[in-house]
Parts: sequence; structure tokens; C-alpha cells
Amino acid sequence: MPARTNKTPSARPKIGQRNTRQRAAVQDALEGITTFASAQDIHLMLTNNGQKVGLTTVYRTLQQLSDLGAIDTLHDSSGETLYRSCAMETHHHHLVCTNCRTTVEIDGGPVEAWAEETAAKYGFKKSGHTAEIFGLCESCVDK
Repeated sequence: MPARTNKTPSARPKIGQRNTRQRAAVQDALEGITTFASAQDIHLMLTNNGQKVGLTTVYRTLQQLSDLGAIDTLHDSSGETLYRSCAMETHHHHLVCTNCRTTVEIDGGPVEAWAEETAAKYGFKKSGHTAEIFGLCESCVDK
């Protein structure tokens, strides 16, 4: 897996009219985690670190980053949206532990060709796809 790169504030995407201290704090929090996290998880992390960022600002920033394609999102089994700043900058998929949320980035392999072929078979021009694998990581299986 490629190493996570440290992004400088100037390399961050512009969100809305201006990049505020609160938005920068959300981006810093995302860069500091390696698992998918909910907006509530990120808000709690910020609060515990003494950052004064409202939950609405966290949600808004995450949505804007997602819309820009700057972060990955997925929905867990309850339908909650989870967010992550990924190390891979190219299209990829994830293995996600349903217990501890450990996440491994993987390339799509044969999924990529299957998605393209399936779309074409039904007359679709594919604009994107998602494929995540959920289960238990090795550590959680051993417990």
C-alpha cells in the first residue's frame, strides 16, 4: 500500500468561499485517521483535541470534500455514511472490518472489467462504480 502523503494546507481543495480554521481542522482530522469514520466520530475527535468545530460544519465540510472527490465515502450496514482520506489517489476499493473499521485499500482487479462489460451489455455508459468488501479483519477474527 502506498504511504500516506502529508498534504500541505495550500494543496488542499478550496471548499466553499474560503478555507476556515474549522474546515482545516476537519481535513487535519481526516489525514490523521486510517479507518473510515462517521461525522460524529470526527466531531468527537476534534472536540477531544480541544478544537471548537460544530457538528454542522463537520457534516458540511465532509460533504463538500466528498463532492470534490477529495475523500472517499461508504455506507455501513446501518446506512450511516463513513468518510476517509485515502492514501491511493487512483480509483480503488476497500476491505472494511465491520467490527473495528480497519480499512485496506485495494485495486479493483477484475471488478473494473466486469463493471465496464456489464454497463455496456445493458446499453449504459458507465460513469462510475463502487465495490467494497465487508468482513472481519484478522485481528478481530482472532479475538
